[in-house]
Amino acid sequence: MRFMIMIKANADSEAGVMPSEQLLSEMGKFNEELVKAGVMLAGEGLHPSNKGVRVKFSGSQRSVVDGPFTETRELIAGFWLWQVKSLAEAIEWVKRCPNPFDGESEIEIRQVYEAEDFGAEFTPELRAQEAKLRAEIASQHP
Repeated sequence: MRFMIMIKANADSEAGVMPSEQLLSEMGKFNEELVKAGVMLAGEGLHPSNKGVRVKFSGSQRSVVDGPFTETRELIAGFWLWQVKSLAEAIEWVKRCPNPFDGESEIEIRQVYEAEDFGAEFTPELRAQEAKLRAEIASQHP
């Protein structure tokens, strides 16, 4: 099972305050544990929302809204993509994570859909197309 682990933003991350050397070191050690255990597929920190945009869809219309975005509690400061056996295992890993910020922090865990989750609507033709795209991506980014 794959899970997206999202570190929720706070006022400091939205202000562009960089983590301390100590936190970077602790997170580096935690990431090493994840890699050695074969859990971590990807992980990155994100720039504040004032450097981002949102694209809104309304039927065939598209509009771009520049950041910053006001609801900090809805924003993401960073993420991991993990491969684990269960939600319980993902929770246990998150509990071992260093606190991402001084004070209170929140990390959200969401399962990533797999092909079998889509049922009959994900036809053999669509599955083949998906497999071809994933292979192409893998060849572009070895």
